Amino acid sequence: MITLRRAKDRGRLQIDWLDSHHTFSFANYYDPEQLGFSKLRVINDDRVIPGGGFSTHSHQDMEIITCVLSGKLAHEDSMGNASIISPGDAQKMSAGKGITHSEFNASKETPVHFLQIWIQPNKLGVDPSYEQKHIPIEKKQGVLKLLASSDGAEDSISIHQDARVYVSVLDSAQQIDYAISPTRKIYLHVAMGNIMLNDISLGGGDGARVVDEKRITLNGSDHAEIFLFDLP
Repeated sequence: MITLRRAKDRGRLQIDWLDSHHTFSFANYYDPEQLGFSKLRVINDDRVIPGGGFSTHSHQDMEIITCVLSGKLAHEDSMGNASIISPGDAQKMSAGKGITHSEFNASKETPVHFLQIWIQPNKLGVDPSYEQKHIPIEKKQGVLKLLASSDGAEDSISIHQDARVYVSVLDSAQQIDYAISPTRKIYLHVAMGNIMLNDISLGGGDGARVVDEKRITLNGSDHAEIFLFDLP
């Protein structure tokens, strides 16, 4: 069964420096039908104006993955990390027993567009950790490139959960077939562009829950970037 989550139906927060769309219930947006999916708790699609950003705040017991789609994001945290996250980068914070961090648009001229993904961990109270890797476009063009996993397989970032997160860039005439294990669930998020999921058209910001399916087929419609979550 495939259940769609259209971009237009997501929650939204608009303030002077931030335009954020929430796939699942988050902050002041609450929908009892959208409290997450399996261990996937948050997909926030954020756009921050030049110079704007999130001041220092705290997290605990959450696996937080940040992927920049355009622009650059400056990060600092209580573990002593200070970095710039650029398109193609994947950043992970395992918040564990507690961290604080800030995120700001690194540019005074150009907006930044990024996804913030939260996955519930299978271990609580771990020591916080940080990881950042760059995935060149040729490594994800027309294929599912493993972005995050429980064991850091295939040079992916490691998370405290039995989940596998993939990223792909799909152009027209490119196709991916993905076999689904019987005990697993899939969530698909289209970050930008357009694709076909089986015979269903999905555009930027659209998502889909996939349950009790043996296989899905993804076809590029135009230049698209997608994230696929293989979940317990």
